[in-house]
Amino acid sequence: MSNNVEIVFPDPELSRSKGLIAAGGNLEVSTLIQAYSMGIFPWFSKGSPILWWSPDPRMVLFTSKFKKSKSLQQTIRSGRFEVRFDTEFERVIGNCARIPRRGQNDSWITRDMIRAYVRLHQEGYAHSVEAYSEDKLAGGLYGVSLGRTFFGESMFFFKRDASKIALHDLVKKLSEWEFDMIDVQQSTSHLKSLGAEEISRKEFLRLLKESLKKETIRGRW
Repeated sequence: MSNNVEIVFPDPELSRSKGLIAAGGNLEVSTLIQAYSMGIFPWFSKGSPILWWSPDPRMVLFTSKFKKSKSLQQTIRSGRFEVRFDTEFERVIGNCARIPRRGQNDSWITRDMIRAYVRLHQEGYAHSVEAYSEDKLAGGLYGVSLGRTFFGESMFFFKRDASKIALHDLVKKLSEWEFDMIDVQQSTSHLKSLGAEEISRKEFLRLLKESLKKETIRGRW
């Protein structure tokens, strides 16, 4: 399909699917913004068509409900990590793509996905959070920001708790900016331990609609 063709996504609220919404299209900035604005995100494997998802239920993290374990609190107090924002987006997404995942042979963060999200970053919509230890990148995460919702995409770590520290500082910044929620897409025990919870797709889309009425904070964070 030509990149010049306007993509029209089906309304997730009218879908009977538990997740898959559409296939095909492109990864242009305008397409991705439209998708995220509708509560839809791309997720596919190398060699397959672009697949677009809107899970039901949806996993979200409300910043006020972020949980800090005793060990994480100790790590925060230790000052072992320095956290920065938007300093090495390409390295962060590259590391997210390369880190082995349990039960996955290939990363869903393909070269096309990397190029697409780098463009989103250059346009001020995608952001990275980096945790450094002794001035070396030890972990981080990246995602997309629209309105007052942050759509978390992936995280990685080379040192224990590095990605959690990055998330902690992201939550702190988003709380200061009065963000409504962090979309973490699908349920995992790890995310639940940090305070994330499942809500219905209908409720997620309702919250997202209200969140998108607020100004998007674009540019470098």
